[in-house]
Amino acid sequence: MSFPSDLEIARAVKPRPIVEVARALGLHDDEIELYGSTKAKVALSAIRRLERENPRGKYVVVTAITPTPLGEGKSTTTVGLAQGLQRIGHRAAVAIRQPSLGPVFGIKGGAAGGGYSQVIPMEDFNLHLTGDVHAIGAAHNLAAAFIDNHLHHGNALDIDQLGILWPRVVDISDRALRHVVIGLGGREDGVPRETEFVITVASEVMAVLALASDLDDLRARLGRIVLATTRGGRFVTAEDLKVAGSMAVLLRDAIKPNLLQTLEGGPAFVHCGPFANIAHGNNSVLADRLALASNEIVCTEAGFGADMGAEKFFDIKCRASGLRPDAAVVVATVRALKMHGGVGRIVAGKPLDPALTSENVAAVRAGAANLAKQIEVVGLYNVPVVVAINAFPTDTPAEVAAIREVALAAGARDAVVTRNFAEGGAGAEGLARAVWDAAAAGAPDFHLLYPDEMLLAEKIETIATRVYGADGVDLAPAAVKALKRYEEAGFGHLPICVAKTQYSLSHDANLKGRPTGFRVPVRDVRLAAGAGFVTALVGEMRTMPGLPSSPGGERIDLDEAGEVLGLF
Repeated sequence: MSFPSDLEIARAVKPRPIVEVARALGLHDDEIELYGSTKAKVALSAIRRLERENPRGKYVVVTAITPTPLGEGKSTTTVGLAQGLQRIGHRAAVAIRQPSLGPVFGIKGGAAGGGYSQVIPMEDFNLHLTGDVHAIGAAHNLAAAFIDNHLHHGNALDIDQLGILWPRVVDISDRALRHVVIGLGGREDGVPRETEFVITVASEVMAVLALASDLDDLRARLGRIVLATTRGGRFVTAEDLKVAGSMAVLLRDAIKPNLLQTLEGGPAFVHCGPFANIAHGNNSVLADRLALASNEIVCTEAGFGADMGAEKFFDIKCRASGLRPDAAVVVATVRALKMHGGVGRIVAGKPLDPALTSENVAAVRAGAANLAKQIEVVGLYNVPVVVAINAFPTDTPAEVAAIREVALAAGARDAVVTRNFAEGGAGAEGLARAVWDAAAAGAPDFHLLYPDEMLLAEKIETIATRVYGADGVDLAPAAVKALKRYEEAGFGHLPICVAKTQYSLSHDANLKGRPTGFRVPVRDVRLAAGAGFVTALVGEMRTMPGLPSSPGGERIDLDEAGEVLGLF
């Protein structure tokens, strides 16, 4: 008998009315805005009220080893952990990102979790949900339209056409839009120029929304976004173009966190979704605050490995929010550690290499050097770590024992096998107990990796050497020039957001395990003044993905009853 698909599992569960979920959290009926019977938005006033009335819950971030293209079940583990915590008697919530339509119709599929540890309704989660991503795209593209309209009507601000920094966005993977020419067709069709499209989740507007503390902060951050430079070298902001107010209006509802539920009826907050290989890779500060004010413990997720999303969770998100994490979970799988140990290949959309399902303790132990490094990364912030070994049927006791031995030697408090994909919360009870114990002990000595006053170049070097394990960084001339300019303009206090491959601790996706003896090449540095960070572009990161030869969208369709088919 075959295991049912995620979609089949999700549809077999009758959701609780979302009003019931909200009331159990202490939300008043007039503080939620219903989107049907299974999802709702929560008013920002409810966050402030609950924070006044309730103690803050424990704050747990779920991260991972360096992932393979298949992913290691981080979202599934995050959801399953919350379900497991509920089963052992704690009021627990999950707070995760909304996926981009690019991966949904491309190579990765959805991001609602998997098996019996999912957020539902699964179709809504993975598709339009409450329209937040579309609102972000509209706000971003409105600013782009204002720029070209300003050029068309005389360019009173003296914007340099070669200094326009603001692309356009679309939430579909479309490589043909990476480099485009606009304004063709004559005088009335705009000023011809080259530009680009990036995927919507890579927009600075997405990062701004995820980090904003309230509507006033959102409006101020939007106004600070740098859209272009003048021919004299001055920054031109959204405030200068008088578009920030309209952008804020488009995001007035999108700023409200979305409330859904897990398969077992527990609360799930789904809000924002910046990519961790391009942006900061974490869900919204507001959703976390709401969850922490209404639960004993909250499980949130940072994108990709600890060197990516978790580093940004600590150094960007926690710096902005002032929230202190209590514990971290690092997710690992036997098959991924074998790959890091030099055995087999993992290619999304292809059958799994048989070498990855045959016992090979030596390969697991070799690849577990990556796990050890990711545990050490979290340890840089003095946050206690529990390792979740996401189990597959082909794992053997000897392979699991090797992972546990390496994890404990690297400083993890515990390493626990979790089977929540197949068993739901019941399969995560052991992990839940270990995580609760770690979070109860807390991180009293939590600190950030670097201070605000450190020079920008030194911050980049600190991340590269201490987090990635590099020997140093090599700054291209364009990067050196940009860093100097940003510091002179008063942005030297901002944290760094590194855009690099997620498939290696280094800048080179081919370097697996725990590479050494490399230097990180920084080709350029860009300012995200609204979001409040400086982005270092490493290697050949693309901000617009392409579709694979056989996109996931080929399998997605409607049946005779109008139900969605093919979502995973």
